[in-house]
Amino acid sequence: MFWLFNRRVFIDNYIIDLPPNMRRIEPFLYRCAELDKLDAIRRVVGIIMDNLLYSPRLYDIAETLFAQGRHAAALLLYEGVAEAEKYQHSERLAICHYRIFTIQIGDDQSRNLKAGTRFEPFVERLDEIDQLDALKDLANVYRSLRLWDDVDETARKMKEKAKIQYSMKHQEKRKNRTHAKKTKSPLFGYVAYADLLCASVCEARGNYQQALQYTYAYADLDWVKETDEDTQHWVNLFKHWSHANVIVNKLLSGDISVLHEYLNYIDASTDTTQEDRVTQLLNIMIAANLYAIDVNDILKQFETEIESFSQQPSGDIYAQQVMPDYFAWFGYELAYYYLHQGMYSDGFKYLMNALLKANTLNNETYFINCMGLFARFQAHAVPETKAEFFNFIERVWINNVEKNDSSDRRD
Repeated sequence: MFWLFNRRVFIDNYIIDLPPNMRRIEPFLYRCAELDKLDAIRRVVGIIMDNLLYSPRLYDIAETLFAQGRHAAALLLYEGVAEAEKYQHSERLAICHYRIFTIQIGDDQSRNLKAGTRFEPFVERLDEIDQLDALKDLANVYRSLRLWDDVDETARKMKEKAKIQYSMKHQEKRKNRTHAKKTKSPLFGYVAYADLLCASVCEARGNYQQALQYTYAYADLDWVKETDEDTQHWVNLFKHWSHANVIVNKLLSGDISVLHEYLNYIDASTDTTQEDRVTQLLNIMIAANLYAIDVNDILKQFETEIESFSQQPSGDIYAQQVMPDYFAWFGYELAYYYLHQGMYSDGFKYLMNALLKANTLNNETYFINCMGLFARFQAHAVPETKAEFFNFIERVWINNVEKNDSSDRRD
């Protein structure tokens, strides 16, 4: 209560009644961020941001809070600066929107689409180097939303910009520029990753031959001039991904003979992460459902890992967005397989898991697919399973009505 009272007194006496002084305001904002007093930060920003002179310092504070991981507090400052400078064309404004986009990315895919749509017009205003990371992040969000036209367009932009930057980097007159701004990942990697994204677009569209061409392209990195250890690590990684995805494209195109080769590749892989494993098993399940392959033995082999699958995204946008989408997709494919195999207990278990994930992601397509699959097989569901399913659907409906304050709500 004492802190609440003093907060209000400080704002009233030192910000409203007196000309704002950043020497007083700055430590106050840091303290509010530390204590998660977002309302106070919001009020201060609203009071002082009529004057553009405060933008640079508030921006610097926001950057510090962002680096400290105090994203909720930083978001309020970035939004204040962006609103104050909305008619400007500064790089600072573009970075504010980039940070806002990064912070707002979360579980709700409909909100992620809005965040991506709002940010996209500001990409070209960023520094040329920052543009590469921004385009990569945007592409990963669009990939999680399965907006393949947007993935394709964004990946191509990133590739062209990365090629230009790579060429400039190695021009003779620039070789001594030791203080040039650096990308988060090796510069050549943006070219290779663009090909990987284009391959995923072709794969999603069922154009497996074109996907293979892109997959071969990001393995062929003989043009890379750097020879340091970090470069070699990434070159080997892209070759590793390419080898796996060549097999996957053959498998998904109907060449069942490569399934054994893919399993050998999985067994031989070292340092496999949970994200790697769900991607590998998802590929197998898609093929199994497309071509009616019996994969019961494979599922038994990975039973423990499948049971441990969970959504624990890291700070990386790929992990935040693409992998949760894959977890939901894998759950649906697994449910589809088991239900069509007549293994109803397992099928309905994974179907409910997929439904929960689809609801968390606010992914309408997955949610409808799960409902349709349940409708197809509900005659085989025990009463407890039916009750669980319909109770969940009712809760989702009630939450949706309340969220939208619909006039259809009844007591």
